[in-house]
Amino acid sequence: MTTLTVNGLQRESTSPPTTPLLDVLRNEFALTGSRFGCGEEQCGACLVLIDGTPAQSCGREIGTLQGRAVTTIEGLQEHPIIAALIAEQAGQCGYCLSGMAVAAVALLARNARPTRAEIAAALDAQLCRCGAHPRILRAVERAAREAAR
Repeated sequence: MTTLTVNGLQRESTSPPTTPLLDVLRNEFALTGSRFGCGEEQCGACLVLIDGTPAQSCGREIGTLQGRAVTTIEGLQEHPIIAALIAEQAGQCGYCLSGMAVAAVALLARNARPTRAEIAAALDAQLCRCGAHPRILRAVERAAREAAR
């Protein structure tokens, strides 16, 4: 059994220690905001924060997370990025959006006033197949402004 904190709540997983975190989040804890994309830690659809650091959850084994803190998109609902993504109508298909939001939150935690180039660099590893990048960039800029108020 693996005990970890997920979105501020202590949780216990009964899954085998080699089970990917993404599978535990979606199937055991019913947190479906993180998505399965490529399964190879390349697309960012499964991005979560582990102890505040962005991490792909599709390849991270649950057994390596004993005592760690995991934050999913569901745990970020009060963050300004969520309202900004909605205000900018940043989601088109929405498949990448949870990973984009998690990456943006991590960026804003380490740099409260990023430049557009810094935002683009921070989101570069997140694949968006439908081309919503300009709206997502605007949303991160908006979230930074809102958080600064």
